Amino acid sequence: MSKLGTLGARLHRGEIGYDFVGKRKIWYGISILITITAILGLTVRGLNMGIEFQGGAVFTTEKTSVSVTQAEKYAQESSGHDAVVQKLGNGGLRIQIAGIDTGKSDQIKEELSKDLKVDSEKINADLVGPSWGDQIANKAWEGLAIFMVLVVIYLAIAFEWRMAVAALVALIHDITITVGIYALVGFEVTPGTVIGLLTILGYSLYDTVVVFDSLKEQTKDITKQTRWTYSDVADRSINSTLVRSINTTVVALLPVGALLFIGGGVLGAGMLNDISLSLFVGLAAGAYSSIFIATPLVADLKEREPQMKALRKRVLAKRAQAAAQGESLETQVSEESLDDEPEDATPAVVGPRNQPASRNRGRGRPSGKRR
Repeated sequence: MSKLGTLGARLHRGEIGYDFVGKRKIWYGISILITITAILGLTVRGLNMGIEFQGGAVFTTEKTSVSVTQAEKYAQESSGHDAVVQKLGNGGLRIQIAGIDTGKSDQIKEELSKDLKVDSEKINADLVGPSWGDQIANKAWEGLAIFMVLVVIYLAIAFEWRMAVAALVALIHDITITVGIYALVGFEVTPGTVIGLLTILGYSLYDTVVVFDSLKEQTKDITKQTRWTYSDVADRSINSTLVRSINTTVVALLPVGALLFIGGGVLGAGMLNDISLSLFVGLAAGAYSSIFIATPLVADLKEREPQMKALRKRVLAKRAQAAAQGESLETQVSEESLDDEPEDATPAVVGPRNQPASRNRGRGRPSGKRR
């Protein structure tokens, strides 16, 4: 078995683990810092909205020897607006100018034909009105709002309202970071970007639901025992699904990274950037939020319940008693359970699943320790 597979098995059995919930204030602080940076990027720089959202024109030319830099200069001079120019595979140019109307587009087309030394009849102009762009933007916001509402309703029914709130916070966290990165980088926001945002929400929700499902299973009848607090079991759920979440995220990021860095950067396929950047940033943010934000937040909310507060007091009291007697909690728990547990009893769902050595000796099996 590979080292990663062995690590995943040990995490799943509860033999090892990392205290994600106990260090939640660190993760909250990191997320707040990143979110503030994203909001500042949105406030200071704003989003570079494509012509689909603010209207404009796209001019496509036949093969020309004019460089992209020179074409951008010509387009800006003729239109008075910033222009985005891309070199096409056939040697032609794709010139995108936002914020112009139909009347002005004809004038710009004539001026571009002179500057680029291309027949105006061979320059194709596609126009997008600002009203159509407003409709697209409104539909995008409506779709996002409907998605959020359905997610909250589903999680509240399938799990509970605290998990629904935590998942919603994680999704907003992912969207804010992704949109903020777009503002800081200056990539154009197009309908492809919206598709990418909705896609990453699905990935983020998947990772979160996987952890929540494990947490729901392991916290059944949690108040009937005194071994583990709710936060302990939440940590157990994160650790048991950690390797799965990492593998899923890495497998998803590899093709998206190739699309972004190789397709968009090396090959110059700029039209791929609008969707690949949102996917890449969103997938990474979604994996982070499902582990470091959603589940710790659920533990925070649950620990405020009276029964969970009472459970924590009992657990801490038992641990303090065990420490005063010079015993480990595992030894004390195993000794207490030997007299009550039937011979064919299955391990408890709550908490780590590794069998204590003393229990093995009581059943006549080797303890696994070397003498």
